[in-house]
Amino acid sequence: MIDFKKLAQEYQTPLYVYDLEKIQEKFKAYKNAFSGRKSLICYALKANSNLSVVHQIAELEGGADCVSIGEVKRAILAGIKPYRIIFSGVGKGDEEIKEALELDILFLNVESYQELLRIEAIAKDMQKPSRISIRVNPNIDPKTHPYISTGLSENKFGVELEEAKKMYLYAHKSEFLQPIGVHFHIGSQLTELEPIAQSAQKIAEFTRSLIALGLDIRFFDVGGGIGICYAQEKVIDLYDYAQSILAALGGLDVTIICEPGRSIVGESGYLVTKVLYEKYTNKKRFVIVDGAMNDLLRPSLYDAYHRVWFQEKQEELFQADIVGPICESGDFLAKNARLPKMQSGDLIVFENAGAYGYSMSSNYNTRMRCAEVGIKNNQTYLLKSREKFEDVVADELDNLRKNCE
Repeated sequence: MIDFKKLAQEYQTPLYVYDLEKIQEKFKAYKNAFSGRKSLICYALKANSNLSVVHQIAELEGGADCVSIGEVKRAILAGIKPYRIIFSGVGKGDEEIKEALELDILFLNVESYQELLRIEAIAKDMQKPSRISIRVNPNIDPKTHPYISTGLSENKFGVELEEAKKMYLYAHKSEFLQPIGVHFHIGSQLTELEPIAQSAQKIAEFTRSLIALGLDIRFFDVGGGIGICYAQEKVIDLYDYAQSILAALGGLDVTIICEPGRSIVGESGYLVTKVLYEKYTNKKRFVIVDGAMNDLLRPSLYDAYHRVWFQEKQEELFQADIVGPICESGDFLAKNARLPKMQSGDLIVFENAGAYGYSMSSNYNTRMRCAEVGIKNNQTYLLKSREKFEDVVADELDNLRKNCE
């Protein structure tokens, strides 16, 4: 059991806490699920990009799924080998593409015809052929929140099958493009197996058609992994998930790439907050904490639910909204949570906060981003210090002084 009270006293609140051993256990579970075939598990850095967190993956010879050149460089700094890194995203800039080619990562995931042509032009200028995969949109409903659905034709991601085939044939003839992979990703927080199985079957058939046309496809990228249980969701069994994909690949000699993020770090992280006050209106009870939407955006952005932990009290529980200090009505971390009467200084911990917590945090209202700590082998490690006001404004202050001279 993590001693949140001790950590809060030592590192202050709000505070992110990660169970580093659990992160490695979750990663190993993916490796084991696909152990019967050639596979590469590429952790999605967007879920949590702290270098020490990513290093847990590097220690297990994992790869990285990145959506900016900054994430690519973070992965390499954390110890992940460039040949295990893929670079995805719909809006790669010229400098990002150039730097990715210089770093010699495994491949770039292409998301439009114009991007394909831009990569080709940059590769030609550099006289360095680019390994690529194309993100194919299977147009299958993933049955998840619309903001994290990515595989429908209405979403900005990927290209439809006919467009993808034209792109592959063009790349196959190009001197500076090497199409070696096929990629699809239908969404995040997936809790139903059928859309995954349907997508794998559809894209596997498409892959067979490419190979029949002479393309050397070596990687079959199935996108992100499974969802986690925030409230009452039924979580897909990892074995069943892997088998649904393997069943689609009969006769295909390809390396499977899987890009889990949330299911690696989500359940491994906690946001620790401290109660400041209680406030009552005619209709509502509010528990005001020192954590806010700038620390954990998911509830405000997705109306997401995080279970709350609080020190047991022998008192009746009744409903309250847990809110932060930010000047927005949307600044809440939980609605209608059942809590005892809370006193100033009491702790409230939000569970399953390891994914899309700190990585989506900001300095809104000039609030300092909180510290991150890790727990491993019963030892506590400071992973990132709490920001200081002086550091946050240093660049602005330097420029202000220069501009006023």
